[in-house]
Amino acid sequence: MQKLRKILWPFSLLYGGVVKIRNIFFDRGIFRSFSFDTPIICVGNLSVGGTGKTPMVEYLLRLLQPGYKVATLSRGYKRKSKGFVLAGPESGVESLGDEPCQYHAKFPGVTVAVDADRVHGIHNLLQAEVAPDVIILDDAFQHRKVQAGLNIVLTAYDKLYVHDMFLPAGDLRDDTLQARRAHIIIVTKCPEDLGEEEKEQIVRSLAPGGEQRIFFTAIAYGNSMNSREETLPLNSWKGAHFTLVTGIANPAPLVEFLRTKGMDFEHLNFPDHHNFSEDELYKLRQKSRILTTEKDFMRLQDKVDHIFFLGIRTAFLFGDGEKFNAVVSAYVSGGDK
Repeated sequence: MQKLRKILWPFSLLYGGVVKIRNIFFDRGIFRSFSFDTPIICVGNLSVGGTGKTPMVEYLLRLLQPGYKVATLSRGYKRKSKGFVLAGPESGVESLGDEPCQYHAKFPGVTVAVDADRVHGIHNLLQAEVAPDVIILDDAFQHRKVQAGLNIVLTAYDKLYVHDMFLPAGDLRDDTLQARRAHIIIVTKCPEDLGEEEKEQIVRSLAPGGEQRIFFTAIAYGNSMNSREETLPLNSWKGAHFTLVTGIANPAPLVEFLRTKGMDFEHLNFPDHHNFSEDELYKLRQKSRILTTEKDFMRLQDKVDHIFFLGIRTAFLFGDGEKFNAVVSAYVSGGDK
């Protein structure tokens, strides 16, 4: 790995240089950014994939939906549609992409839209017959044409952005100095028993600015498996061999969780946002039991039988959930726009 990084290092320097110049142009107003009166919350990261953006967006939807008209706007990665698409009764993965499709299925009261041009997408949402009170941008921190009022940057516990390097030698797609634009930094996928001493070490490594808040979260896996027809207790498959299918950036936490439960499974690992080929689908159809992630379930539920997903949620550590909720609620209610 070290040898490969040395080979790729010159390309990382080139990529990093382009990223830094782009950010300078935005900082100096050469490239234009747009702000909006409507509260905009951006959930993003500095690296490619695997930091837990989807469960964080869902956490915000659960927090805000009871009191506000909420909309989500995503790029709609690997969708087959173009331009701005507003989710409707017939919308699926092909028109929305897997993550927006998941939001649409789980939160029927939320307006879900996709548009690679975030400014264009926001304008369309605000011109709708029922305009949202708050818009959540999914994976848009590096898209600086929009000035969000509340920027939430995620970084994974086992790969903090301060210990990473630019693509392609590393996973960074943005300059670590851009973390200063974040109002909140969340260290995700932490062990549930993370201690105070290690917590403080991480805070020192991230070196937040005076107004920035740092929170720590863990993955909370569900106790049940869900299909379109039924829900089964997770332990109902204990002792029975099954196939785990993943098409996410980092399946290691899920694999480890299932192993700690004593589950017997083979793991078929695919790239993030994978579009399954007909040959792959044929092989999956030969399996008697399949467990997958909720995001992958969006792609596979109409194509493979005997498939279940295991849901996850964001769980705040150190009793900080209420503090985080208060910061978000204060911003949305107008206390800090």
